[in-house]
Amino acid sequence: MKITARLIALPLAGLALIPLPATLSAASAKTSASSATTAFPGAVGWASATPGGRGGRVIRVTTLAADGPGSLKAALEAKGPRIVVFEVGGVIDMARQTITIREPYLTIAGQTAPSPGITLIRSGIDIATHDVIMRHIRVRTGVDDQPLLSGWEADAMSVVGGHDIIVDHCSFTWAIDENMSASGPRFNGKTPDEWRANTAHNITFSYNLAAEGLANASHPKGEHSKGTLIHDNATNILIYRNIYAHNVERNPLLKGGVHAAVVNNIIYDPGERGVHYNLMALEWGEHPYQNGKLAAVGNVMRGGVSTATGLPFLTLGGDGDLEYYGKDNLAVDKFGKPLPMFGRYGETKARLIETQTPPTWWQGLDVLPVHDVETHVLWRAGARPWDRDADDLRVLFFVAEGRGEIIDNEKQVGGYPKFAPTRAPFVEGDWNLDTMEPKSGRYPGQKDETTEHLSDRDKMMRQEPKP
Repeated sequence: MKITARLIALPLAGLALIPLPATLSAASAKTSASSATTAFPGAVGWASATPGGRGGRVIRVTTLAADGPGSLKAALEAKGPRIVVFEVGGVIDMARQTITIREPYLTIAGQTAPSPGITLIRSGIDIATHDVIMRHIRVRTGVDDQPLLSGWEADAMSVVGGHDIIVDHCSFTWAIDENMSASGPRFNGKTPDEWRANTAHNITFSYNLAAEGLANASHPKGEHSKGTLIHDNATNILIYRNIYAHNVERNPLLKGGVHAAVVNNIIYDPGERGVHYNLMALEWGEHPYQNGKLAAVGNVMRGGVSTATGLPFLTLGGDGDLEYYGKDNLAVDKFGKPLPMFGRYGETKARLIETQTPPTWWQGLDVLPVHDVETHVLWRAGARPWDRDADDLRVLFFVAEGRGEIIDNEKQVGGYPKFAPTRAPFVEGDWNLDTMEPKSGRYPGQKDETTEHLSDRDKMMRQEPKP
């Protein structure tokens, strides 16, 4: 498999589209960003017009230290609109501390870092504010030798009650809880509309890699290999062209009353559940149930070594009803044989209400035909596709080849990465500060091609013979 960087730089060019019904909800039409300035070229979803830190000061990260002057943590904690850029590349070791972002109007531009980019280890990122753009960052949480059930339970990345947030082209692996989630209070307010306004809403997860959630690790609940949790009543959530690989479940899980579109994602080697929906009576108590709304279009689910026999693409649990529009989804086992599109867990009155048009949708969304999804998304998803690291390459090549499995410990796949620190100045004149795209069209560390990480023997075998 050969991946050329030139095509990666044009992620939305030349795509075949699937026409979708013109009649969409009024809410979707109102919140379309078609007439607004988008966050960056190709930004989509209800959050696509967020300014992030546009117009704010440029803050340079100049050290790989966990905190202190010049650190990423200090830049994230700064107040006011800000664009965080990097004059260093390598590993930031947070020593089992989660970074919480509380100050709004922020752009984290991981694409500005010199090769090999920025990788956080022994950490997670919680976004507990609004108007944030995060791109081209890797988070590799890991169990870090903590005992089973001992309580280290970080998400790799989670939106915590935030809104108008885009997480794009990032890599999240080895989480102890979810790899990539959006949560918040369920019932903050007196009405369902107030509940929705006071929890996570207007969120885009696009072109991310969420892989190898650790199963039997330090989470106090036991097995916890999870992809994405979208918490109760979260609204206007777009999960677009991501890769889920080797997570037991939550690929993704949408909780009670969620309004979401799940479009053109790859779900590879799910363990016990692919996409699922669950409104739990134990959590809702006397609150009036709200229908979930889900449009799932053009997704590929492929079974792998860890996948349960007969796993459905969509599984319904709990007590609440789900309004569901499904179109052009594909679900097959590891040998390419069809899997069922629907199943249940729990014998309850919850209904799957199939609709003729999407019950929630963002207008103007490009949708690939399902048989084009795997080629397109494998080529482009994850942090810095022009400059991938060995762990992302391993996961992506395993997805392409039908290999790999769910793991319990990052040491099973080589452990935390070790990069020699690098430095390069950030030159403002080389970048469009409104979009944080390079004016030259080339990114720091961009290679002419990306190939699988090779052993010394493999490299020798592929050399041209000497005369």
